[in-house]
Amino acid sequence: MKLSDFDYDLDEELIAQEPARPRHSSRLFYLKQDGHEHHRFSDLPDLLREGDVLVKNRSRVIPARVEGRKDTGGKVEILFYRPIEDGWLSMVKGNNIQTGRKLFVDDDPIDIVRNEKEGMFVLRCDDPWGLMKEHGEMPTPPYIKKQIQEPQDYQTIYAEEKGSIAAPTAGLHFTDEILESLKDKGVGIYDVLLHVGPGTFLPVHSENVNEHEMGEEYYEIPEDTAQAVTLANREGRRVILVGTTTVRALESASRDGVVQQDQGWTDLFITPGYEFQSGIDLLITNFHLPKSTLVMLVSAFAGRERILEAYDEAVDRKYRFYSFGDAMLMEGK
Repeated sequence: MKLSDFDYDLDEELIAQEPARPRHSSRLFYLKQDGHEHHRFSDLPDLLREGDVLVKNRSRVIPARVEGRKDTGGKVEILFYRPIEDGWLSMVKGNNIQTGRKLFVDDDPIDIVRNEKEGMFVLRCDDPWGLMKEHGEMPTPPYIKKQIQEPQDYQTIYAEEKGSIAAPTAGLHFTDEILESLKDKGVGIYDVLLHVGPGTFLPVHSENVNEHEMGEEYYEIPEDTAQAVTLANREGRRVILVGTTTVRALESASRDGVVQQDQGWTDLFITPGYEFQSGIDLLITNFHLPKSTLVMLVSAFAGRERILEAYDEAVDRKYRFYSFGDAMLMEGK
C-alpha cells in the first residue's frame, strides 16, 4: 500500500473551526452497504435499534500544551504526553533542545532528562499537573486557527479519566439528550478507555504504509463492556463503536468476537486487509485528514474506494471536516 492511495482533495474552507451548537445539530453522513443517506446527528436514535450495543471512549483531554523558554531565552512549546518512571514523556518544539539543559515556564524549572525519538523528550519538574492546570492550554490541532471559546468545547460530555492529548472527536457530537434517547430506545451504552497520544495523529512520512510505526497508547477494557460486546456478538445484535480510538482499544483485546477484560498498551495499526476481531457492525467517526492513519483505519473497515467516494460526496455537499466537523455513521464492507 502506498501513502498516496489515501489522499483526497479538500478546500480549506471546509475545515471546521468550531463545534456545531448544539453539538447534535451536526450533519451525519450515513454510509450504508447499498448506498448512503444524509441526516443530522440528532437522528442517530432513529437509526439504531433496541438491543444494539454502543461503546464510547471516556478519556479526558488534559491541558497539555504549555509555552515556555529555554535557559538561553528562546521560546519553546511543550506538549506533555504521559508520565513515565523518570519524568514526563513530552514533545518539545524549539531550536537546539539538548539533554541536560533547562526549560522554564514562568519561574518553574524543567530539566531535560534525555532525548527520545521523533522529537520526544523526557522532562522532569516538581508538579507537572499543577503546571498544566495553571499555564496549560487544550492541545487543539494546528488546522484549527480559531481559539476555542471554552476548553469544554474540545471535550466529550462523558469524558472522565484525564490522559489524552487530543480529543476522541467522534464523541463530540453526543449530548445528554442523545444519550438519553438512545437509552430509551433500548440501546446499551458502555465505555472503554484509550488515552490518545501522538500515535493517533502524527503524520505518516513513509510512502510505503507498512513501514509506519504507531506509538503506544494506554487502554482499558472494563469487564461489563467486554461481556456486553461478546454477548451481543453471540446473539447477533449489532455493535456500534464511537471513534477510531474505541476501535483500536477493543481490537487490542478481542479474538473472533470474544472481548476480554484487559488493560495495557497498544500500538495496533489498522490498514486495509486487517481482519476485525471485535464484531464491530457500525462505526461513528468524523471525516479525517488525507493520508492519515485514521483514513487508513476507516478504509480497512468500510473499503478504501467506498470511503474516498463518500469523502468526495461530502466535499460536494459542503460537509464540515476534521475535529469539529460533521460525523459519519458507516457500515462495514
